[in-house]
Amino acid sequence: MKSGLSMSNSHRLAIWLNIIGLFVISLILIIAFYYQLALYELPCPLCLLQRVGMMLIGFGFLFNLCLGIKNIHYSFALIGCVVTGIIAARQVFLHILPGDSGYGSAMLGLHFYTWALLASIFTTVAIAVVMALPPDESASSLVTKSLTVKVVITLFILLITANLISTILECGGGQCADNPTFYQLLKL
Repeated sequence: MKSGLSMSNSHRLAIWLNIIGLFVISLILIIAFYYQLALYELPCPLCLLQRVGMMLIGFGFLFNLCLGIKNIHYSFALIGCVVTGIIAARQVFLHILPGDSGYGSAMLGLHFYTWALLASIFTTVAIAVVMALPPDESASSLVTKSLTVKVVITLFILLITANLISTILECGGGQCADNPTFYQLLKL
């Protein structure tokens, strides 16, 4: 009886950690949009790819919330962590030279690509810890009935849609500019 209770608690913990993970990914995308829309700092091609990596991480959490917690979903998120980490590290190395002020403005003293690298490392470790929780086969695989889960999922889907539209507007039908200053489709 006691082990069944602990497995149920671990399942609830895993669900909440996935909700928090999806919310944090959404928050990262919201902050990126704030800088893009309010401060007029258009993302460079590497920045856009880092956003895609963040979305891949979010999809892993989303799949866990919609389809049940499975290691294959965590694997999807881990692939997103690797993609984000590699692209962010590349951008860090591009701007590591003395006198290079980096691309875009900094938040709390670090550029967004440095934050993306740190976030991918932290998320990899967090997923590894969550994967160590014992599975609970008796738990319901669908938790999307919760209002909290619905709100976080809706927010994430809206952010993905907004990123797609924003990228199309910024890059137009061709290659994105290395140092974008206007939306190519809007000529703004």
